Amino acid sequence: MIQISNLSFSYSGNKVFENLTLSMDKGNVYGLLGQNGVGKTTLLKIMSGLLKSTPAACNVDGFHPYKRQPAFLADIYYLPEEPACPPGTVGDLGKNYGIFYPGFKIEKFYSLLDRFEVKPEKRFKDLSAGQQKKAHISYALSLNTGILFLDEPSNGLDIPSKALFRSIVAGHINDDRIMVISTHQVRDLEHLIDPVIILDHKGVLLNATIAEITEKICFVTKSDSDPDALYSEETPMGYAMVKANSRGLDTKVNLEALFNAVLKHKDWFDEHFKRV
Repeated sequence: MIQISNLSFSYSGNKVFENLTLSMDKGNVYGLLGQNGVGKTTLLKIMSGLLKSTPAACNVDGFHPYKRQPAFLADIYYLPEEPACPPGTVGDLGKNYGIFYPGFKIEKFYSLLDRFEVKPEKRFKDLSAGQQKKAHISYALSLNTGILFLDEPSNGLDIPSKALFRSIVAGHINDDRIMVISTHQVRDLEHLIDPVIILDHKGVLLNATIAEITEKICFVTKSDSDPDALYSEETPMGYAMVKANSRGLDTKVNLEALFNAVLKHKDWFDEHFKRV
């Protein structure tokens, strides 16, 4: 379990978080959403121990991340948006660094590389940015850590690779793992992330499961706009809207529309999704 309690953080006097509070439980793939600059990457680094927090403000599976204790590091992995290009071949990444993670499976690493069509004998520096990203994702998933943070993992992937990424990640969800995926490309992760966390500089705007979201709001398309809609966008099919679910409709979540609705009506979402 990850517990963030009244976390405050600043860079050179510029406030990023003030009294941020949220929790994350095992068995979930959390989508961490927010506009650029609200601190998504900062939060991942704090939870990974790469940035400093107080023990009371951030607890990850009973550890204070900033202490970077071996038992903590062995069961957590953070994949940044632009990972470094390691020396040697793709296969060397697993052989040289997988030994630091007790759950690492070299066979799984090679299997994922094969699904992504990345050759393990290829030198990293000779791969395109997209191929490098797929190699790093394969490595991250093959470590089998209990906590996995992925920062903008779909950036640099083409459309077929994004679909394959969603399929592969879905196959790695289990009750013993917490996965947090930070993204601003919300359409890339529809049908994968649950719960959804939306941040801004004032804190958590939304932290809810898909079931909780669809219980309280609905996503509909109509020929005419509705002034009571929380969000409305004109499309070739009509007006795509987010509305309060007063009629108990069961609709599919549109993450992009949800994100825009939350930003537009922060007070409404705070009132209807407030966690005690």
